[in-house]
Amino acid sequence: MTIRVLIVDDSPTMRAILMSRLSAEADISVIGTAGNAAEARELIKLFNPDVVTLDIEMPGMNGLDFLEKIMQLRPTPVIVVSGSTQEGNAVTARALALGAVDCYAKADRQGGLPLDDNGKLASLIRQASKVQYHNRWPVARRLSQQAQASLGGDARLIAAGASTGGVEALQVLLRDFPADCPPVMIVQHVNARFAPAIAATLDQVCPAKVVLAQSDMPVRSGHVYLAPGGDRHMTIGGSGGFYVKLRQGEPVSGHVPSIDVLFESVAALCGPRAVGILLTGMGCDGARGLLAMANAGARTIAQDEATSTVFGMPRAAISLGAAGVVAPIGRIARHTFHKAA
Repeated sequence: MTIRVLIVDDSPTMRAILMSRLSAEADISVIGTAGNAAEARELIKLFNPDVVTLDIEMPGMNGLDFLEKIMQLRPTPVIVVSGSTQEGNAVTARALALGAVDCYAKADRQGGLPLDDNGKLASLIRQASKVQYHNRWPVARRLSQQAQASLGGDARLIAAGASTGGVEALQVLLRDFPADCPPVMIVQHVNARFAPAIAATLDQVCPAKVVLAQSDMPVRSGHVYLAPGGDRHMTIGGSGGFYVKLRQGEPVSGHVPSIDVLFESVAALCGPRAVGILLTGMGCDGARGLLAMANAGARTIAQDEATSTVFGMPRAAISLGAAGVVAPIGRIARHTFHKAA
């Protein structure tokens, strides 16, 4: 089946380059181009594209505002075409938080694309075309102070994993975590260059402190540790006191860092004193690790299909019998801290 793509970019040169690159793919058809949000809105209504590539810097309504409108009114898989500056990283993190499927980094500050990207953009578009949006979840309500005060449980550590749609889901999840929650370790599949900005974005909504994990960093209550990405897996080390371990390694379940690697280390060290949470994502990373946690006696939770951008990873875990609870994203925090939530 041909994937129908709409290109949105204020630069005629960039639109031409993207069109030329994508039109060379047998399974991708560029059904239109737009130079601003107003043109893009009309073309989306007219053609109902499978995927939209979206520039951020545009005249009139900027790309982030337009992305937010798309996800509210007509959810459509969006690939953000981003610059490579530090400021651009923060913007990209915001785009992922709003629901963009992925990001394609421009090569330089002038916005030029590499002459040959080895099919990376086409691959991102193919992955994005598989995303099917269900009903968008409402904004989660933060637990009341009374509910926070009653949060008990015996968890010493919470481990979570996410992929496609995960930044948006993590915002909903973490805003309901109490400020004094047990240590939380998260693997989110993302380009390493965007990880610091994503940590900063999550920190803005989470009552606990969200930081980018560093090797040998002690893990403490009231802190959330996001894997930095790149070529290193993140695991947990220690006995009486836990700390972050980052190690280079080959892909596991197709990824570095791998959710399976994190979950399996938590299962080995924490056993029943942990909670495992597997969120939206493509593929099966995390399913085997969540099963290891369940077999070790941990509480295990998978995001449900209705609120998952892509149900692949949660579905794989459920099929293995690894998920003790399957819940919508807005209820997972309650299941994390209450066994009978």
